[in-house]
Amino acid sequence: MKQQFRKSKVALLCGALFVINNPSFVFAQNSQSTVVVTGSRFEENLNEVPANVKVITRDEIANSTSTNIPDVLSQIGGLNVRSTSPGQLNLDATVDMGGYGATANSTTLILIDGQRLNPIDSSGVNWESIPMDSIERIEVLQGGASVQYGNGAVGGVINIITNGNTTKLNQASVNFGSYGTLINNAILRDSYQDTTYQLSANSANTQGWRQNSAANAYSFDAKVTQKFGAIDRIYVDLFYAYTNAQNPGGVVGQVGQGDPQSAKFNNIGSNTTTNNSGVRFGGTKGLNDTSIAELDGFYTTKTAFFANPYWDTQTAYDVGNSWQVPSSSKLSGWQLNLSPRVKAGLGSLGSSIIGYEFNKAAQGSTDTYGATQQDFLNTNFYIANPNGLNHDIQNASIVNQSIYGILKLPIAGGLSLDGGARHQNQQANTTDSNIFSPNGTVNNSQTYSANAGDVAFNMNYAKNQKIYVKWNQSYRFPNIDEFWGFNAEGNRVFNGILRPQTAQTYELGGNWMLNSIRINGSIFTSVSQNEITYNPSTGYNYNSPYNINRKGVVLDSSASITNKLSIAGGGKYQKSAYNDGPFLGNEIPLTPNLLLNARASYLIDMNWSFGGVVNYVSNQHYDASPNYYNALAVMPSYTVGDVYLAYKLGGFDAKFTIKNVGNASYATYGGYGTISTADGVGAKSYYYYPSDKRSYFITTKYTF
Repeated sequence: MKQQFRKSKVALLCGALFVINNPSFVFAQNSQSTVVVTGSRFEENLNEVPANVKVITRDEIANSTSTNIPDVLSQIGGLNVRSTSPGQLNLDATVDMGGYGATANSTTLILIDGQRLNPIDSSGVNWESIPMDSIERIEVLQGGASVQYGNGAVGGVINIITNGNTTKLNQASVNFGSYGTLINNAILRDSYQDTTYQLSANSANTQGWRQNSAANAYSFDAKVTQKFGAIDRIYVDLFYAYTNAQNPGGVVGQVGQGDPQSAKFNNIGSNTTTNNSGVRFGGTKGLNDTSIAELDGFYTTKTAFFANPYWDTQTAYDVGNSWQVPSSSKLSGWQLNLSPRVKAGLGSLGSSIIGYEFNKAAQGSTDTYGATQQDFLNTNFYIANPNGLNHDIQNASIVNQSIYGILKLPIAGGLSLDGGARHQNQQANTTDSNIFSPNGTVNNSQTYSANAGDVAFNMNYAKNQKIYVKWNQSYRFPNIDEFWGFNAEGNRVFNGILRPQTAQTYELGGNWMLNSIRINGSIFTSVSQNEITYNPSTGYNYNSPYNINRKGVVLDSSASITNKLSIAGGGKYQKSAYNDGPFLGNEIPLTPNLLLNARASYLIDMNWSFGGVVNYVSNQHYDASPNYYNALAVMPSYTVGDVYLAYKLGGFDAKFTIKNVGNASYATYGGYGTISTADGVGAKSYYYYPSDKRSYFITTKYTF
């Protein structure tokens, strides 16, 4: 694969890359008063958190080359981000924090103001539902946190904070560039006495670099916070998001082969439309001098419509096509979450949290076969369902309840003991009505439970210096669509309600400040049991009977070299592999062993600055069956860099950005399996989803 950046230059780039920012650029971790809530749900500074937590500030986001949240997490957070529809909007991006590969959507927990965004199925997070300008900071925690946040917090937690700032802000921005991309953001925030209101909106449109890859997204958020004193407050946050994205599909072949701009023949005309809306709410009430009560909650609804028009054309069957893909599908559901808790000071014994969480959700999908398909299915006797349906219906509902407790106990001389436990119970019910099922409608129900726990010693042995050692067990329950798989004919079938998976992790890490240099890092090893995974050979999801080990080291640093130049860099070395069984030593697909990230800022004068950011991702296995993927070729490594030139005068900001400045040809996701071909048969092949080539953007922003 041709790239403008060579691997041999990665180390040099990490040490010497220029990045632009504004003169007030400060790395968040340099401020030891930074409030962090992700690590423990206590409000505390970084030195008091026994975890590897990175804080991305609003200034860092505003002064980056990023136009969407996944870009921020990749470029500033240094995380592994991949997509099957990459592009300027990055709508379906997945963040893999723990080396979980194909299931990263379900093992990296995404929060907004401490409340979960992950859907109950395996689809991606609706990043576009959070206007960029509404974000105050992003807290990134590496490692499990199911004690604090429950289901899904196995590989790591990303908490997007929009609460707290009451400063007046009226701001609008426009970003225009390659492939007909236009992104508009606006935010209005003000306070009247003890009431703060914030309105933010976003619109984004692009024609896309690839054929059939145009997309548009719109979002709106309205939040009101009412204070009743120093502690007491309530808030209500209404939001709505809409996306319509064409689906170009994968390119047949290994990365770099074929025409990366062409859509797959059976994806031409396909698209996905999603509506996501809801309300988040919560409040804090002081009970006495040392105790407070908190409540968070949300109610959301989501509807997604998938159109696959090729499969209802005569062309699809003139070639004797044996594939039976619905020409359209509709997915709709809702989710309710309530999380009350009490935080109490215990004097010399420290502080504690006792909490309860209730979650209820339901979702249904309908797969519809068009008139041409129905005629083909009837003529060829594919329909075996005694009810004679012309569509498939799958429904699932879940009820989760959990209780948890967390304790912070000071010992002596800067040494503290942190620990906690959580027990969660889930009841799942499913209904499957399938035109290919000879047994008619099938109902199923199952109840499972899981436990989480952690114990950590945190030692502040000097000013701005800490080390910690930690043991953690976290878990995740299956997503509802993981109850279904595909049979040998490619038909969707129920494969059972799966058990939750668990992972135990041992971790050693710390934070260190040396003059203007900040360093934080950790070493970890974990073992996962009953891992929920998909086997492309069988088409079924299942609990793996074999343990999987993940181990590695994470390092991040920043430094103010002069009053004009700041640099930052870091990386992660990890290995995810089967720990026993017939696949002993086989690495998990889609888990690169090495990630490197570097950025910096240089101020020319009070108005001008320039710079960039670079990410390196090592090679990784294609997503494929564990029976043979280690014998396949690997997806090649890639290095991607952005540069920009910025100008600031008063309330006006302008920026010229070149993304993928080296014009690298690369892909963040690829697989190997049976694909449909134009002659109507299935064939084993590699496939990949190419990322955009070089692009140019101009951004203007004005603060009123």
